[in-house]
Amino acid sequence: MALTKEKIIDSVYNQVGLSKNQSRRVIETLLEIIKQTLEKGDNLLVSGFGKFVVKRKAARRGRNPQTKKDLQLRARKVVVFRTSGVLRRKINQKG
Repeated sequence: MALTKEKIIDSVYNQVGLSKNQSRRVIETLLEIIKQTLEKGDNLLVSGFGKFVVKRKAARRGRNPQTKKDLQLRARKVVVFRTSGVLRRKINQKG
């Protein structure tokens, strides 16, 4: 099951002791900072967690799977997440 924004807000509310409104504002602000950073094309590094990297993809040929027609896919930016070594070790721990 996926961790949702609402569940994160609840966790902050329960663990930090902020009010529900304050918890929501903190999470919304944090996510807005992350979005603005990535929109600018900057990478985002969270020590012990990982790095969000904005990569450019060149235009390329593609194919519509329904019609089998060739088409040109435009150049675009994508966000890639690379886990830190610390997180990778925690995920792969036997236990």
